[in-house]
Amino acid sequence: MGCIGNVLWFIFGGFLAGLSWFVIGLLWCITIVGIPVGVQCFKFAKLSFCPFGKEVEFGGGPVRLLLNILWLFFGGIELALEFAAFGIILCATIIGIPFGLQMFKLAQLALMPLGAKVK
Repeated sequence: MGCIGNVLWFIFGGFLAGLSWFVIGLLWCITIVGIPVGVQCFKFAKLSFCPFGKEVEFGGGPVRLLLNILWLFFGGIELALEFAAFGIILCATIIGIPFGLQMFKLAQLALMPLGAKVK
């Protein structure tokens, strides 16, 4: 499912998901302080383009918690709502359920991305 799933994913929603992460990352990189957050967004844009066969491990600490709270106000909530809405739409059909589950994985990641690692 990995290779075929990633190709179909890219065509039917992965491009928009990756583009969303990329645009948010560019906006964060405009400020010098936001560059680490922007770099993390670029990593997740890469994940969004080809998510099948990859897992996300969540971790953190006190500094990352503070950055995640700031992230929620400056892009996280909107991104999570976008992915959740796409996930609901994709899960409306039986064929779209695997893609919808990937969108839900990205929605969870959009809520607390700092401290997460892609495996």
